[in-house]
Amino acid sequence: EKGYETGEHAPGLKLAGCGAYKAAHHIIKTHAKVWHSYNTTWRSEQQGMVGISLTSAWGEPVDPHNQTDRDAAERYIQFHLGWFANPIYKGDYPEVMKNYVGRKSAQQGLGTSRLPTFSVQEKAYIKGTSDFLGIGHFTTRYVLQKSFPLLQVSSYHTDCDLAELVDPKWPAPGPKWLYSVPWGFRRLLNFIKTQYGNPLIYVTENGVAEKVQCTQLCDEWRIEYLKGYINEILKALNDGVNVKGYTAWSLLDKFEWNEGFSERFGFYHIDFKNKNKPRYPKASADYYKKIISANGFPNPREVMS
Repeated sequence: EKGYETGEHAPGLKLAGCGAYKAAHHIIKTHAKVWHSYNTTWRSEQQGMVGISLTSAWGEPVDPHNQTDRDAAERYIQFHLGWFANPIYKGDYPEVMKNYVGRKSAQQGLGTSRLPTFSVQEKAYIKGTSDFLGIGHFTTRYVLQKSFPLLQVSSYHTDCDLAELVDPKWPAPGPKWLYSVPWGFRRLLNFIKTQYGNPLIYVTENGVAEKVQCTQLCDEWRIEYLKGYINEILKALNDGVNVKGYTAWSLLDKFEWNEGFSERFGFYHIDFKNKNKPRYPKASADYYKKIISANGFPNPREVMS
């Protein structure tokens, strides 16, 4: 969407209403081709695995007792995660995506939907092309129904007819889009379990950047974020979700898309102004060391000798 629809990211194309869908369509078909290539050529010899990593926030209905809000929250997830996961696990785009984009395309007088279609052969070729699902997850939104007038330029953003809200009480330690809502992670993981047949999951990205550069390297809020989110993965494991591994985002401060070096997600602070780029551990580095050495939360009662 950011590369082919809004143009915020490379390659910077602004193809309103169709660019993101076309790009995604090619990504999904290419992914399937790579999976099949590995499957036929290398798997028997190497016994490796090929998956895809998808990043998605969680969408929670503003009013869980309101069917319209529940439907909007479902659309939120289907337009984010389901867009890619549904073809790979079920063979086609989510029905709600096909319905909404198709209806809006027809209302605009287009002969075909702006959402491309897979042939019968392509559906069969794509379905089942993932040995594991990688999940990147950072935050949650409250979701409610919002109808966009037809006069507006069509876009991926307006196709799903919903509004995203945040709770002002949620901690927002990092960039303006990233609120700390750990419980959303457990719900997302359980959604994946239910929707896609409890696939093998690796958490490929999860972390938080800092708004202000902390010269003392005292990122207690990152420690709280990690504690909260990892704890929700633990609850999801107890729910029977098949999470096999976790990767924090990220080891070092580094280049973050169009934010450049200003968004710092690292456990290690990098002095980018120094030509040698020295690295300094933040407080979170020490905390995360304890988690990985204990392979879980360290016992708070244990006295370190």
